[in-house]
Amino acid sequence: MDESRDDRPTRSQQAERNRAAIAAAALEIFTSKGFASARIEDVARRAGVAKGTIYLHFENKEALFEAIVQETILPAVDGLGASEPEPDESTRAFAERILTTALARLQAGQGFAVIRLLMAEGPRFPNLAAIYYRTVVEPGLAMLRKLGERAVTRGETGGDVLRQFPQLAIAPVLMGLLWEGLFDRFDALDVPALVRANLDLIFAPSSGSDEAPSRR
Repeated sequence: MDESRDDRPTRSQQAERNRAAIAAAALEIFTSKGFASARIEDVARRAGVAKGTIYLHFENKEALFEAIVQETILPAVDGLGASEPEPDESTRAFAERILTTALARLQAGQGFAVIRLLMAEGPRFPNLAAIYYRTVVEPGLAMLRKLGERAVTRGETGGDVLRQFPQLAIAPVLMGLLWEGLFDRFDALDVPALVRANLDLIFAPSSGSDEAPSRR
């Protein structure tokens, strides 16, 4: 007689599944009810777990928000910080590659929903903004400043601007987020094209130069 294989998840696998289910449920509850009004009981009901199960994994709602960031945002930017340009690739081309990759991943998942939640609730709950800044924004800005330094070293136009103001590189993503939520039904915006156009402006030749912006 063939022995049936035990396909039941291990304890650690089940714990990981519970964490993911709880984080997904928390995002739904936070976005529908607001962070202040959301209750742990609501999250537990949506996740299909006992209320006590949530407290086995998360101390409070802020810890739940951090888990949401880890489950939805970090996968979108995972590995991008460690990416390196090809030897013959311009900094502008590399910046386009990593920004459009991150944007596509955010749009495909729940990344925009998390950012909208943060924008709505961050002013009232500064710890949420601190969590997001520490986890996502700070390393992202550091990566962009490093790219600015590379561009300066290589004599590429726009490097000093990117080094001083790395926020400029991600501004179109935030603009696209706002536009999608408010005006997209009236006038759809091609956010990847906006990212590319913004990089063209950042890396445009300085006044008086005949050099064309690089797209390699």
